[in-house]
Amino acid sequence: MPLQMSTTKQTTINGVDVDALTKTIDAIKHETNLSAFQFRARNTWLGGGLNHSTIQGFFGAGQERARAASFTFKADEPPVLLGDDRGANPVEFVLHALAACLTTTLAYHAAARGIEIRSISSELEGDLDLRGFLGLADVRKGYHHVRVKMHVASDAPADQLANLAKFSPVYDIVANSLPVEVIVETQ
Repeated sequence: MPLQMSTTKQTTINGVDVDALTKTIDAIKHETNLSAFQFRARNTWLGGGLNHSTIQGFFGAGQERARAASFTFKADEPPVLLGDDRGANPVEFVLHALAACLTTTLAYHAAARGIEIRSISSELEGDLDLRGFLGLADVRKGYHHVRVKMHVASDAPADQLANLAKFSPVYDIVANSLPVEVIVETQ
């Protein structure tokens, strides 16, 4: 079921401006080209397992956009994986991205339906077999199973909330295959 608005007298639900959300949904219904977004990240290797990504500009709602300040994220590996533990490792970032997107998606979709959420927290676990990464066995290189347990304080039924959370773009990315093009340019 797509995002639909319920009629409510409350302007803000779950910290979401429902009036602005309604206007956004209506604008996209009437001009579908406004729904096309392109997000970007730039990454630089700093040595060993350490690298950092910078995120600032993106295309959305028909135009190029830039945040006032960029966001920088460090990634590294724990010592057992030969890193110096100066940041979460990339597969941990995937868990963070999944948790954050499920949470935001649930809050927004619930707000659009007039469902109040008092709190959301979650615990995630991802199972990975290093033999795939190391080329030692024909097993998946990434997670072969991810478990998400969300704790939601709301009067809405758990199955309804779970269905709303599954509108998450990151859930879709993780749960379904997608083409990823990798181009290496030598210098």
